[in-house]
Amino acid sequence: MAMKMLQGGGLPLLTDGARPSDTSNPEGYFEFEPVKQLNKDGDLAWLRSARGKGVKVISWLLTWLPEHYDYRVIFMLRDLDEVMASQNAMLLRRGQPEAIEDPASMRRTYERHLEQVQRFLEHRRCFTTLTVNYADVVARPSAEAARLVEFLHRPLDVERMAAAVDPRLYRNRSA
Repeated sequence: MAMKMLQGGGLPLLTDGARPSDTSNPEGYFEFEPVKQLNKDGDLAWLRSARGKGVKVISWLLTWLPEHYDYRVIFMLRDLDEVMASQNAMLLRRGQPEAIEDPASMRRTYERHLEQVQRFLEHRRCFTTLTVNYADVVARPSAEAARLVEFLHRPLDVERMAAAVDPRLYRNRSA
């Protein structure tokens, strides 16, 4: 959702379309395959061309970004029960069995991971971070879009960013 908002606002994105949209993400994944190689000593030359662009990096890979660049990280948080429900729904749509056998244990793993990544981001001078809550974006897209624009210090179109938020795609909500 954040990448779609940034695109709507006019920020150039670094994506490759290698993973097409599907039922789980009908608006697309907005990924760039070389990002997935960060933890594998992959080629990092793409980072130079990423300057000034939006790049999706999942939290598990943020700690692999080299410190000789400055990064503005929009850290999108979502209720972990919703994340796990979304993951399971995606796996079921693919015909795979439900993967999370012990939800309580998985939730603790996610919680620990998020705490570690947030501590990491706080203690590295190369990262400036804005934490954004997924449910808040859906509930107040204009206000959250304005926060993103202020954080990025870029002349982006707040109205188009807010219009990019589609509440119908918020399918796995917590009670």
